[in-house]
Amino acid sequence: MPDTPSIPPVPARSRTVLVTGATGNLGRELLARLHARPAAVRRLDRRPVGPRPGVESVRGDLTDGGSVRAALDGVDTVFLIWPLLDTAPAGPLIAELAAAAPRVVYLSSTAIDDDAVRQSDPIVQVHADMERLLRDAGLRPTVLRSDTLASNTLGWAAQLRAGDVVRGPDTARTAVVDEGDVAAAAVEVLLRRGDDADRTPYLLTGPEPLGRADQVAILGAALGRELRFEPVPADAARARMLADGRPERLVDALVTASLRRPESRLVTDHVERLTGMPARSFAQWAVGHGAEFGRRP
Repeated sequence: MPDTPSIPPVPARSRTVLVTGATGNLGRELLARLHARPAAVRRLDRRPVGPRPGVESVRGDLTDGGSVRAALDGVDTVFLIWPLLDTAPAGPLIAELAAAAPRVVYLSSTAIDDDAVRQSDPIVQVHADMERLLRDAGLRPTVLRSDTLASNTLGWAAQLRAGDVVRGPDTARTAVVDEGDVAAAAVEVLLRRGDDADRTPYLLTGPEPLGRADQVAILGAALGRELRFEPVPADAARARMLADGRPERLVDALVTASLRRPESRLVTDHVERLTGMPARSFAQWAVGHGAEFGRRP
C-alpha cells in the first residue's frame, strides 16, 4: 500500500461533528478528545443519557431515517460506527447521509481483504459492505480501518476478578491497538478540512502482533499476578456466551471470527502520522486499565 501523506494542521475554525457509537469504549474516548478541541459535538443516542458539558444529545436510531435526518441538521462531519451484523437496515441511514452530504469518517476493520470476493467472517464482511455502500452513494467516506481494540479484553474482567485464568476461544495474532489511539487519530481526521478520501483507508494498528495468551500474560504483569489463558473449543465457547445472555447472531459471528480470521502481521505508523505520537503498546494500555480488572495490592 502506498505511503499515506501526513495530515496538515487543523484550522482553528469550529466544526459540528456528529458522533455515533458514543456509549462504547471508543466513543467515550472520542467524546473526551473532541471536547478539548474547537468543535461543536452532537451524539446520536438510542436511550436517554445524562448531560455532558459541551455535548448535545439527540435521541434516535441509525436505522430510522427521521431521527438520522434530525441528528444531521447543521452537521459538517459524521463519525460513523455501524453496530449491526447486517447492512440491510442501513438503507435509511445511507439515504439521509447522501441527502445531507456531510463528510463521513467510517470506522472499519484492518481485517478486510480488498482482493477477496467474501471476507473471512460476518464481522469483517459487514465492514466491507458498509464501505461499499457509502462509496456507491457518492459519499466518498474517509475510512479508518482499526485493528483489534485493546478494550475488547475488558470482557475478561469478570473472570479475572474471580480468578487467575481467562477462558475463551483462541484467535489469530493481530496488532492490538489502544482505543485511545484510534480516538485520537479519528479526532485529527474529523477536524481537518479538505477531502482525503482518496488517501484512505488509514490502517490503525498497535506496535506488535499479539495472541490471546500474550495479552493475558501482559495483563498479568500489569496486575502483578500470574495469569494464564486457557483456550476453549468453539462449541463450548458458543454455549458459554449464549448462557451469558449474548445475542445468538453475535455469538455465531464471534465464534466464526475466532475460527476463520487469519493471523495478521500488519503493523503501520498511521497512528503516529495522524496524531504525531507513536501507537501505545498493549502493556501501556494494561497499566492504565488495571483497576478495571481488579488489580490486587
